[in-house]
Amino acid sequence: MRPDASKKIAKATPKSGPNPVVVGAIIAVVVMLAVVVAIVIGNNSKSGPSATASGNPVPAGVVGGTGGGIFANATTAKSNAPTMDAYEDFQCPTCGELERTLGPQIRTLANAGQIKLVYHMMSFLDANLGNDSSTRAADAAACAADAGKFLQYHAAVFAGQPTQEGAGYTNAQLTQFAKTAGITGSALTTWQQCATSAQHAQYVTDVETASGKAGVTGTPTIKLNGTDITKTMTTPEALVATVKAATH
Repeated sequence: MRPDASKKIAKATPKSGPNPVVVGAIIAVVVMLAVVVAIVIGNNSKSGPSATASGNPVPAGVVGGTGGGIFANATTAKSNAPTMDAYEDFQCPTCGELERTLGPQIRTLANAGQIKLVYHMMSFLDANLGNDSSTRAADAAACAADAGKFLQYHAAVFAGQPTQEGAGYTNAQLTQFAKTAGITGSALTTWQQCATSAQHAQYVTDVETASGKAGVTGTPTIKLNGTDITKTMTTPEALVATVKAATH
């Protein structure tokens, strides 16, 4: 955040016996200058933050600030449902396995409103694997959130995860995932513009930073109302029981 700029307008004091008409004209000019300066200062103070906001907007559904997760089922979640925070990386093989075994049950719970499902898509594996596929896939998923299709896109990416870790995703694959997710017509055009321009790249970076601050050191990490349940949600039945126990 940059502090607002500030300027002072010097006050002109007539030396002696000024003509009231002249004084009135000077006051009018000073007031007009003050208004102009205030407008310029206001615009300048907004230009940094607004330029950043417009260049790197937060995707739809984000909760908890710019580095927060995407609330994937805000329209269906019940008020008394526990919050499930899922930290994943699209290149993480274990995340892919979790999605294959428990993803359908997680989506069923989300669609029924029995959990508040918040996804934090991380990108640290880019550095480990020497590519940028985690970042591009997370950015593309954020663009899908803007289209109201985050869950569908998320499922499509993991369904198409390469069998060889580090093979990554091509841009053509990411586009196909959007189509598989049901993004069509003008919405697909908007999604393509968003993904091609890496519109949410800064958000993806912010998620990585925020996740680290939250104590997440690996993926997948699943928290229910803040408690790590990654090791206990071994089966769909165990997951349902855990969610039920946490519901008030």
